[in-house]
Amino acid sequence: MAKPFASSADMTAKTETLEILGDGVYALTAQGDPNVGAIEGEDFIVAIEARATPAAARDWLRTLRAHTQKPIKYLVLTHYHAVRVLGASAFEVEHIISSDVTRQLIEERGEQDWASEYGRMPRLFKEFEGIPGLTRPTQTFATRHEIELGGERGKLELQFNGRGHTAGDIVVWHDKSKTLFAGDLVEAEAALYTGDAHHFEWAGATLDQLKQYRAQNLVGGRGAVARGEAACDAAIEQTRAFLQGMIDQVGPVFRRGGTLKEAFEATHQALAPQFGRWPIFEHCLPFNVQRLWDEFDGISWPRIWTAERDRDVWAQLQG
Repeated sequence: MAKPFASSADMTAKTETLEILGDGVYALTAQGDPNVGAIEGEDFIVAIEARATPAAARDWLRTLRAHTQKPIKYLVLTHYHAVRVLGASAFEVEHIISSDVTRQLIEERGEQDWASEYGRMPRLFKEFEGIPGLTRPTQTFATRHEIELGGERGKLELQFNGRGHTAGDIVVWHDKSKTLFAGDLVEAEAALYTGDAHHFEWAGATLDQLKQYRAQNLVGGRGAVARGEAACDAAIEQTRAFLQGMIDQVGPVFRRGGTLKEAFEATHQALAPQFGRWPIFEHCLPFNVQRLWDEFDGISWPRIWTAERDRDVWAQLQG
């Protein structure tokens, strides 16, 4: 029997949990659905990630408003994927901040990515008809940007540490609470999506850079918050193990002239015992293997995922 396409059959609501990681430092996790967060400044809030639709974002804001009524002044987008940004209008912010490369990705593939992700994960697109259009940042930077929080609250450091989950990922570091919002560069017991990734850089130098923060709290893109330096290191290393496991399986098949299907089957067999029970493992792996195969084939810049291409790859590998 063919498996349902991606997460199209996953319509079960997830339980959301708000975690307070420090004075005015919030993370909302949702059993493997995308995480979001916020940090209070002296008289404003910096929100981190936007969710897939304004309606979904408003649900998050209602939870946050039970703890603070400060106005939201900044919205930080760690990277571009539709489920991360299209709810931005709900925040009604003055500043939407991303990396330069994230803005480039929005312009290059935003429309296709929107259609692709809606088809893959319709449950995340609550009241999708309320999306006013593509989210475009008002402010971008190449490698580093700081937001002063005021008073005794310290500052936020927004940093590009190398290509990984996308070509434009940034992290948000709050030194005062030793909290790292890593976006989808790190997942904690949730499968990686690498369909737009730069696997070799991500598995090496980029994750090495993230370890240098010596975080006490790490909020990944999905999964539980890692607390304590050892747990933060473990989350980074399990992310690296997933990536390296893919590289170790796809590479030999490619080099001996095998097929993409063979590479997928070898990767699935090797990774499933450790990672197969994690959220979206089956959903992501065909797209992951296709992108990694492209990298071995010399295609450095990720090909755009259209809804049609999604279905073709799924049918070839997972159908």
